[in-house]
Amino acid sequence: MTDAVISPLEQARILSEALPHMQRYDEETIVIKYGGHAMGAEDTAKAFARDIVLLEQTAVNPVVVHGGGPQIATMLKRLGIKSEFAAGLRITDGATIEIVEMVLAGSINKQLVGYINEAGGKAVGLCGKDGNMVTATKATRTMVDPDSRIEEVIDLGFVGEPEKVDLTLLNQLIGHELIPVLAPLATSSEGQTFNVNADTFAGAVAGALKAKRLLLLTDVPGVLDQNKKLIPELSIKDARKLIADGTISGGMIPKVETCIYALEQGVEGVVILDGKVPHAVLLELFTNQGTGTLIHK
Repeated sequence: MTDAVISPLEQARILSEALPHMQRYDEETIVIKYGGHAMGAEDTAKAFARDIVLLEQTAVNPVVVHGGGPQIATMLKRLGIKSEFAAGLRITDGATIEIVEMVLAGSINKQLVGYINEAGGKAVGLCGKDGNMVTATKATRTMVDPDSRIEEVIDLGFVGEPEKVDLTLLNQLIGHELIPVLAPLATSSEGQTFNVNADTFAGAVAGALKAKRLLLLTDVPGVLDQNKKLIPELSIKDARKLIADGTISGGMIPKVETCIYALEQGVEGVVILDGKVPHAVLLELFTNQGTGTLIHK
């Protein structure tokens, strides 16, 4: 399928209509979580990288946090390391955390940095361990045994939850034409490496930065109602009601809880949107239509 031809006049009109949106985000920080499922093929990732460079060129300060679940699973399978999940999180033992760090802070991070630099940006690849940016504590989850109905504590291994975000390093980069690209790894106060859920990591960083927007790019259109139709906008109160009545369920619950946390930390608005939609970030920030579900106070 070929792209429709747009006349120069139409191109100029589109750019003109984007002006008020560009002014709204002028010199503001936008944290964008780019999910492993949303990354897709190489051309998709390169198109995302171009959009990130465009944001920086329009005086927006983008901070990218990336996931990598599918890529980690592929590497573990290739190496014959069995991977198990509990409460929606990967149980991360000693052998697994080495692979997680290699894939997240290594191949995925540097590939995304390369794409952004290829598009004309100046990306800097980091993880939460750099400069003690994100300190984490061991995550714990409980599950109810289906037979005994007794609640049990699940040992997730080297899975962490952000405890503290130190902005010293990020403040040296943001606003200086540099684009931070962050892998969701953190360290404990004792120096242990932890694997952190990318949504949670992005929410903690966005909250610490008091970002104008947190965009969670995923593989679904946003929050859906009981008829599977997109809900364009929600308040925190609305979101909590939908969790309570079961409309928001499964893996969408921790995403929405991350959104609520970020808002309570000072982020102005959080959007859950489909990262597979071409130019999803630009559609959300620079058009009247927007995309996904906006959650606000």
